[in-house]
Amino acid sequence: MKLRIEPGDITEISVDAVVNAANSTLLGGGGVDGAIHRKGGPEILAECRRLRETELPDGLPAGQAVATGAGRLPARWVIHTVGPTYAKTIDKSDTLASCYRESLRVAARLGARSVAFPAISAGIYGWPMDDAARIAVQTCRAMAAEVGPGAGPDAGYVESVTFVPFSAAAENAFRAAMDG
Repeated sequence: MKLRIEPGDITEISVDAVVNAANSTLLGGGGVDGAIHRKGGPEILAECRRLRETELPDGLPAGQAVATGAGRLPARWVIHTVGPTYAKTIDKSDTLASCYRESLRVAARLGARSVAFPAISAGIYGWPMDDAARIAVQTCRAMAAEVGPGAGPDAGYVESVTFVPFSAAAENAFRAAMDG
């Protein structure tokens, strides 16, 4: 599975699946979540509402992932995942890693060959960017055997993961994590 960095706006990346750093309500919000809902249009929100009415009446738990169509985005699907809020006194690293693992598993089940990730939890949820990038890169590398091209003839697989940092600081953190 190829990992790459493409700085910019995740709503403009042409991939099979875009990962949304959602909140547990799945009904839109700020940051990446708001941008995906605005650019993707009302179709995404309608699907999220259906999920809340059926499978997820209490919302999406942190570390889990679920897919909807991508509406007007240049992607086929949006994979929604809820990152943990950073806390200095509680290690939630495994929950953050789970966001990447579960999103890749959903992508493979969908048949998505290319996936774009934002820096999950590194915005309003306060995760330090260097650590968020390290967890993202390490987790995606570790998932290559399970969801990458060598996953097996009957399994869906992900060929490429694109990290889409929004700022220069985020880009530098992802480059350092890729080189580390």
